[in-house]
Amino acid sequence: MHAQTVNPKDTLQQKRLITRCAFFLLFLLAPVLNIFRYDLTETRFILLGFPLSFNLDLAWVSQSTPAEVAGQILFWFVLPILTLVPLVLWISLKWGRIYCGWLCPHFSVVETINDLMTRITGRPTLWEALNKGHTGKALHWVGLTAICALIGFSWALALLSYLLPPIPLYTDLVTGQLSRYPGIFLAVATAVFTFDFLFARHLFCKYGCAFGLVQSIAWMTNGKGRVVTFDTRRAAACRDCTRACDDACPMRLPTRSHKRAKFSCTQCLQCVSACREVQKDNPEGSLLTWEPGTPSRQTVLIPVRQMDTGTRRPRA
Repeated sequence: MHAQTVNPKDTLQQKRLITRCAFFLLFLLAPVLNIFRYDLTETRFILLGFPLSFNLDLAWVSQSTPAEVAGQILFWFVLPILTLVPLVLWISLKWGRIYCGWLCPHFSVVETINDLMTRITGRPTLWEALNKGHTGKALHWVGLTAICALIGFSWALALLSYLLPPIPLYTDLVTGQLSRYPGIFLAVATAVFTFDFLFARHLFCKYGCAFGLVQSIAWMTNGKGRVVTFDTRRAAACRDCTRACDDACPMRLPTRSHKRAKFSCTQCLQCVSACREVQKDNPEGSLLTWEPGTPSRQTVLIPVRQMDTGTRRPRA
């Protein structure tokens, strides 16, 4: 009697939910807890509760030599950048836009709005064809717009708290004593974020995020970087599937295509989780896996024709 193969429960998305929620809370609370912010009123950074002045007090600078001042700048400013940038590039080379899929607060909003819009209209974005019979009631659209505006306001307030002392800012807001320029910033930023969340959230992730673009370019230069891979030998198993993997992708990418077609992949692995769910009764498991890539013409950003390096005989 053969033992039945039982696929383990997929916990990928639960793990992502934990990391995304934790980082989103950090994004909102970092200024309040003085973990990191820039204080415009004192024109200096605050890091872990301490003013970050690169140890360049005016009294010390006036009594020090140029070499000593240059050494302080090198140690407190240049060296951290020279350490952080290679680290980010190394992570991107190996895992691509993993920050976007597992931490980024904006991408968390993308997924949240996608889910809400799918519940209303049966489609995750306004730029896809409506499913038959799904147009959404006016009340639902008003609610969705209100949620986007509320999230947009929280983002605008969080960003402003990175520039102004948070507690006085919140106090002025609650008591209605907010000054002119912070009020203008909140109004404009809320409107911009609301528009982005409703209409352009995917477009921003694909084309407007400089940090995401840098990660994608670094990832595309490494043919062995981790990538969602489709088992073409078992493609027949997709016959009865309703493209669950493509529908699950928040970035609306062809999940079973080659790496170059997934340039803006955020490594959220929702497509892998969707395939695992569809194939949960299949002993061979998912057709999509997240694994190191195989260098080929499809793993580079710009395909290059392979030239024959052999010696050519001169024509007679």
